[in-house]
Amino acid sequence: MKILTGKTIQEADRYTIEHEPISSLDLMERASETLAQWIANHIAQESVLLFVVGKGNNGGDGLAVARMLHGAGFDCRVALIFEPEQLSEQCRQNLERLPAEIPVSQGLDFDIDPEVVIVDALLGTGVRGEVRGVVAEAIERINESGCLVVSIDIPSGMLTEYGNTADRIMVHASVTLTLEFPKLALLLPEAGESVGQLEVLPIGLSETFIDQAASQYVYVDEELIRNIILPRPRFGHKGCFGHALLICGSEGMVGAAVLATGAALRSGCGLVTVHLPREERFAVQANYPAAMVSCGPGAWFTQLPAQIERYTAIGIGPGLGRHIESVEGLRAVLQCGKSLILDADALNLLAEQPDLLVQVPAGSILTPHLGELRRLIGDWTSDQQRNDKVQELARRLMSIVVVKGAHTMICTPECVCYFNSTGDAGMAKGGSGDVLTGLITGLRARGCQALEAAILGVYLHGLAGDKAADYYGQEGMNAGDLADFIGESWLELEDRPFES
Repeated sequence: MKILTGKTIQEADRYTIEHEPISSLDLMERASETLAQWIANHIAQESVLLFVVGKGNNGGDGLAVARMLHGAGFDCRVALIFEPEQLSEQCRQNLERLPAEIPVSQGLDFDIDPEVVIVDALLGTGVRGEVRGVVAEAIERINESGCLVVSIDIPSGMLTEYGNTADRIMVHASVTLTLEFPKLALLLPEAGESVGQLEVLPIGLSETFIDQAASQYVYVDEELIRNIILPRPRFGHKGCFGHALLICGSEGMVGAAVLATGAALRSGCGLVTVHLPREERFAVQANYPAAMVSCGPGAWFTQLPAQIERYTAIGIGPGLGRHIESVEGLRAVLQCGKSLILDADALNLLAEQPDLLVQVPAGSILTPHLGELRRLIGDWTSDQQRNDKVQELARRLMSIVVVKGAHTMICTPECVCYFNSTGDAGMAKGGSGDVLTGLITGLRARGCQALEAAILGVYLHGLAGDKAADYYGQEGMNAGDLADFIGESWLELEDRPFES
């Protein structure tokens, strides 16, 4: 799914109105029906819904939703921040359609009970500068209320793309119901904490326009994932599905190798070999007897494993350590001519050895967390600057850069950025990245192209995290649970049309 700018979304609205054809008011009605349906399905009917309404089309959406939910039996109330004569045409028309039974207050004189559910319909995607006046005051009242807050399309006051600073006045939503497309700002750390739960609701904008619209940002959804999953031939054998090599672990850090191995074995590849110090091999063998073991001579990685030609893809870094003796081993891996997935201490060694960084082979996949990323590209002062630097790194190395975090970003050498839609905060624990490395390495060995392996691996990894959170809770889950739930994640994506 494309991520379009606020300006392009407005153009999509206009194109849909002109070419469907449909009136602007009826398009608003269609969007509002989708919003109302979501709220009706997720908010208890006994709840009091307070719609805080601005003067633009976002306010018009709010008024239409209030009318629809009132008809469905909800107790709806409206706080109209502006005078009726200040409203946009569509907003005014929806105010006139409002049933007389719905109480409407004027200005900032509205009561907020902590038990009320606030529907934020103040500002949409047209915000440009700072929020001031009565709208700023209304936002502050919403944020101080302690209520559950449902924002329509985007939390009021938030810029649609970059520039949302920590001191910016914006609604802190519990849920954001964004229309048709996720907006870039909803996926970035600068504003992401104000988004709450993100739901993308289709409203039927023109597919012709969307197909033709240019965008360097993509939201990874299930439809995209299903289109990149490789078929599994019925008469295939283990040799048909690739051989993954994981170079992981060192004295005292063998757990990373265990986690990566478990994920690789769930990737669908035919064979998995783990290269680690001889004294540490028992942990892998005891936990995953299906994996083969290749042993190095010392307490940490120093040299290229034997018979390197038999491996389809190589993942290196988790638990490796940053020993100076490992530098030459890493250099040999960079020059071995295989598909590489570079993570953790492999990235740290690259950051410390600039002559090695330039040797990263084109088509590699780098999977840094934010700390590792800073070592590679330096610090940044904004999400935009960070993303610009990531794009430059991907372009310079001709490789895929996976920036791990909420809505993990996958950046291509062509500077197209994919934002993941799965995962949760419970995954922010040691070892989660090791699982991702094993999974992506296995997918790459399985035959996926670099970009497809990164996208699919990140999506499955996040989906496994969601399933682990559902089972153990975000606090109780750990990295090992992610590997365990990869199988269930695959099962959810399998297409079995002939089974009842």
